[in-house]
Amino acid sequence: MSLRIVLIGPSYPFRGGISHYTTLLYRHLRRKHEVRFLSLTRQYPRWLYPGQTDRDHSEFTIQEDGTENVLDPSNPLTWWEAIRRARAFRPDLLILPWWVSFWAPSYAAIVPLVKLGRPTRALFLCHNVTPHEGRRFDRWLARWPLHHGDLFIVHSSQDEHNLRELLPEARVRRTFHPTYDVFKRFDMSKEEARRQLGVQGDTLLFFGFVRPYKGLRYLIEAMPRILQERDLHLWIVGEFWQDAETYLEQIQRLGLQGRVHVMNEYVSNEQVGAYFSAADAVVLPYTSGTGSGIAQIAFGYERPIVATAVGDLPEIVIPGETGYVVPPAAPEALAQAALAIYGRTAEEWQASIRAQRDRFTWDRLVECIEGLTAEGQP
Repeated sequence: MSLRIVLIGPSYPFRGGISHYTTLLYRHLRRKHEVRFLSLTRQYPRWLYPGQTDRDHSEFTIQEDGTENVLDPSNPLTWWEAIRRARAFRPDLLILPWWVSFWAPSYAAIVPLVKLGRPTRALFLCHNVTPHEGRRFDRWLARWPLHHGDLFIVHSSQDEHNLRELLPEARVRRTFHPTYDVFKRFDMSKEEARRQLGVQGDTLLFFGFVRPYKGLRYLIEAMPRILQERDLHLWIVGEFWQDAETYLEQIQRLGLQGRVHVMNEYVSNEQVGAYFSAADAVVLPYTSGTGSGIAQIAFGYERPIVATAVGDLPEIVIPGETGYVVPPAAPEALAQAALAIYGRTAEEWQASIRAQRDRFTWDRLVECIEGLTAEGQP
C-alpha cells in the first residue's frame, strides 16, 4: 500500500547526523511512497548553537531533489506556510524527527493543525526523547508536542522507557538506527588513509562532536595502559562543544603527545573516509546517551566498535563479532577492549560485520514505519 507522507526535518545545507538521517529516510521512503519533504530555512539562532556553524560546507553534499526549504522554528510565519503545504498534500502520515526541546513550540503548533479535520496521523522519530545533558524543564517541553503524536519510533530500549514515562499509552516500536553507508564512496585502503593523515601503524578513532557525555576523558586516561602493550595512535576528530584545553592538558600531563592527535573541527563529508579507513576500530566511550549515528558510520566502513553499555550500544554491538562493550567511566576496561580488537584480523572483523548488515538497513526502517502505520489504522 502506497502512503502519502509529509516529512518535516533538517536537510542540506544543514550539517550533522539528524540532517543526514532525515535526508536518507526521504530517499528511501520515496521509492515506495508519495513523499513531500518540508525542510528548513534556518535551524537554530546563532546564539543557541555551540559550534562554529550549523551549515554544511562539504563538496559532497547529502541532499535530494524535491526538498522544500520552508521552515524556520524561530519564525511562526513559516510554521503557517509549512502547515499550508502539508495540508495541501493531504497526507496519510506526517513524520517528524524529535531530538531536542527547541523544536517543541513549532511542532506543538504544526502537528495538530496539519491533522485538524483530517485522518492524518503523526509519527515522531525519537532520536532522543529528552536531550543529552538535559534540564529539568526538557521533559515538560517534550510532552508538549509529543502528546499530539499517534505513532512513535525509537532506536533504543532506553528511549522507549523514556517515552513511556512521558506517554504511558504511546504506540511505539523500536528498531535499529540504519547504517550510514552513504560515506562508503570515500573508502580507501588503510595504507593510503594513513599516508594522507601522516601516521603509521595501528590506529584507533574517536569521532564526532565532543561533549561531556561522550566520555572522551576516560579514553584518554586509558591510553597509557593501551600503549604499554601496543604501539598505536588515537585520532580525536570532531568539533569541541566544550573547552578543548581540558583535554589538551590531559594529553600533555599523561605524556601522550605524538600518540594522540586532535582535529578540533567539523569534518566535511568527503574527509570522513580518510579517518574511518585509517582506523582499526572506533571507540565510543560514552557515559550516557540513547544512540549513536557514529556507530553506524563505523559499520558502514566495516570497522569494529569499542563501546560502553549505554543507550542502544549494547543492543547493536555483538561482543567478539562486531566489537566489545564495557562499563562506562572505566578506563581499564576500555584499554582491555581496545587491545582485544587486535586479537582478530581486520578481515575477520569485516566478515562478521558484513554478516550483521541486514539488521541495519534503511529498508528495515521503512518497513517499520509501514508496519506501525498499518497497526495504527483506526
